[in-house]
Amino acid sequence: MRILVTGATGQVGRHLVAQLNDAGHTVRALTRTPARAGLPTGVETVAGDLTDSTSLAAAFEGMDALHLITFGGEEREDLANGTEIVQLAERCGISRVTVLGGWAPTSIEIALAVSSLSWTIVQPAEFMGNARELVPEIRASRTVSMFADYPGAVVHEADIAAVAATALTADGHGGKTYRVTGPESLTPAERTRLLAEATGEPIEFVQLGEEAERQRLRGYGYAEDYVEFGIQLAANPPNAAGAVLPTILDVTGRPPRTFSQGARKHADQF
Repeated sequence: MRILVTGATGQVGRHLVAQLNDAGHTVRALTRTPARAGLPTGVETVAGDLTDSTSLAAAFEGMDALHLITFGGEEREDLANGTEIVQLAERCGISRVTVLGGWAPTSIEIALAVSSLSWTIVQPAEFMGNARELVPEIRASRTVSMFADYPGAVVHEADIAAVAATALTADGHGGKTYRVTGPESLTPAERTRLLAEATGEPIEFVQLGEEAERQRLRGYGYAEDYVEFGIQLAANPPNAAGAVLPTILDVTGRPPRTFSQGARKHADQF
C-alpha cells in the first residue's frame, strides 16, 4: 500500500513510519522540516503543514491510506481545518484513515464521521516515553517528584503505532475506536521503582503538594492553562486511567511491552 504518515517525526509517528517501511509498504512522511526528519532509507519525506490545507495537496496525491494527528503548529493546537483535510483526502482517492486521538474529538474526527472514508481512531493511554521528561531530575538528585499518585496503564509508543499500522493495512477496522493501554497499571512510585531497578541505582519518589507541582510544571516552560490542567488531572484523574485493556493483543496479535522493558532499553539515559 501507499501510505502517508503525518506527525511522522513524533513519538508515535517515527515508529509507525519504520513499521510500515519494514513491512514493505510505500511510505510518504509529512513534516514541516524534511531536512531534519532523519527517517529510514526508502521513506519519501515531503514538506507540509497540517494547519495549512493548501500545503497538503502534493503529499496526499497518489496515496491509498493516511495516518493523521489532530494538532499542529508551534503551539500544538487542535486542528481547526479538519473538514478541508478530510475532503482533500476524499478527492485524492484515499480510502482508509487512522487518527491518533486525544482527550476529546477535534475537527478531524468530526469531519471523518460524515465522510466516505473508512476511519479508525487510536486513543492511547499515557505515553511510556513521557518518563524521559524525568531524566534531568533523576540525574541531578536521583529523585522523581510529582503531585500525581494515581495508577496509569502507560503504553509504549511502538505498540500504539502497531495498532495504527494494522488498521491501515488490514480489513475489519473501519469505524472503530481503539483505546490502547499498556499491560499493567502502575503508580508513579511503582514506575520510579522500576526505573531504579533498570538503572541499578537508587531513585526515590517524592510526593509533592499542589503548589510545588505548579512550580515543577512551570519549570518545563508550560503555559499557566496547561499547568492548571495538570493540577486538575492529578487531583481528579479519569476513572479509566488505570484500566488495562487487551486492545494491543487483540488487534496486532502481540502482547504490549511492559514498563520494565522500556526502562531497561533506555536505562543509560537515566
